[in-house]
Amino acid sequence: MYRAVAAIVLVAGALPAWAQMTPEGLWRNIDDKTGEAKAEIRIRDTGGGVLNGALEKRLTKDAKPDDVCDECSDDRKGKPILGLEIIRGAKKADGKEVWEGGKILDPENGRNYTLRMTPIEGGKKLEVRGSIGPFGRSQTWIRVQ
Repeated sequence: MYRAVAAIVLVAGALPAWAQMTPEGLWRNIDDKTGEAKAEIRIRDTGGGVLNGALEKRLTKDAKPDDVCDECSDDRKGKPILGLEIIRGAKKADGKEVWEGGKILDPENGRNYTLRMTPIEGGKKLEVRGSIGPFGRSQTWIRVQ
């Protein structure tokens, strides 16, 4: 009886950690040049295992609530940056803890990059890589919740 209870407690304790090994949730991105927090992005499953993410909160000192994506060239052109969907179409790679195949938008320059997201450190951080061909850059985002 004691072993059964102990096993249940161990499994129940492991579930939250296992559930966190996904990009779903609220993340704070950190500017890779200045080291300062820039924004919070909420990543959600929009159905069929497809992840999309929207800019939920801007943290930079110069951010204005009425800023729009002037540099965007698609359906997001002229849309408010706050609430803007910056991640589209990421899917879990077969047999890997990696989500890819989607795009990530940099609202500062309007460019869309090929996306790759990898949960690290037990899901407490998310390695986000945006690339065009062989060129790209990576950021490490911190889980907020």
